[in-house]
Amino acid sequence: MRVFVTGASGWIGSAVVPRLIESGHDVVGLARSEASAQAIAAAGADVRRGDLEDLDSLRAGAAESDGVIHLAFIHDFSQFLASVETDVRAIEVMGAALEGSDRPFVIASGTPAVAIGQVATERDRPDPSFPRSAAAQLTLSMAERGVRSVVLRLPPSVHGPGDHGFIATLIDIARDKGVSGYVGEGAARWSAVHRVDAAALFRLAFDEAPPGSVLHGVADEGIETRRIAEAIGRHLEVPVKSIPDEEASAHFGWMAPFFSANRAASSALTRETMGWDPTQPGLVEDIDQGHYFVDRPTRAVHAAS
Repeated sequence: MRVFVTGASGWIGSAVVPRLIESGHDVVGLARSEASAQAIAAAGADVRRGDLEDLDSLRAGAAESDGVIHLAFIHDFSQFLASVETDVRAIEVMGAALEGSDRPFVIASGTPAVAIGQVATERDRPDPSFPRSAAAQLTLSMAERGVRSVVLRLPPSVHGPGDHGFIATLIDIARDKGVSGYVGEGAARWSAVHRVDAAALFRLAFDEAPPGSVLHGVADEGIETRRIAEAIGRHLEVPVKSIPDEEASAHFGWMAPFFSANRAASSALTRETMGWDPTQPGLVEDIDQGHYFVDRPTRAVHAAS
């Protein structure tokens, strides 16, 4: 099958594309830059130039494919609502091109935040007040229009060698502050998945998931944020410290609301229905392998009081 992949050269897409090719699919990756085009071609995929605002390119890419995996998003948090609107328009255009064909349309989304002590499941609907929930709901509604639409929710940490996301940011904060912090008691729990395991699930979802499916790409159901901070502290050889709620924003910056929120999530239904079996290291084990700290030497800093 010919698969159109947006975000094909990104952190997750660059793992998904080889998995699709290994499974016998032909891949066409959307590239907004020459560097992205070269990376996609080097992975063995064809290239379609364009971006999420180029609706004609998206429409043609979807129409000429046997299905779409949508991974791209404009990560400009200063213009977050505009990025969400761009994403919804892109999904509308690609979904319309697939309408009535029963072709697969898989998008990446996020696991919902839940109260402390609760675990999000595939049956939980996203909070409608969260802007990106509109994209997920739109995608699921396409199942009624003859599209095999699937929402694959990912946890806060999609980790592995080369990750520059939340965990790398927490490491930079710990290095700068001289302590590896967690908020309050550190009881909030994060779910996580290795990038390689996530890529395997995207391939399964594209090939096999029924229309209107919600899947959870979660390997670690819930790791206490204190354990994450402790793992970082071990490698940086800095103290591990509780940061009071009222000081979290000053300490963690934009990361504060993410690191203080409970994001525990289950993938039990996904594993049962899709036969998905994560095999890669869990988050703490991955941190302990040390690759997050290679070529990122600890700077001489003073411990925060």
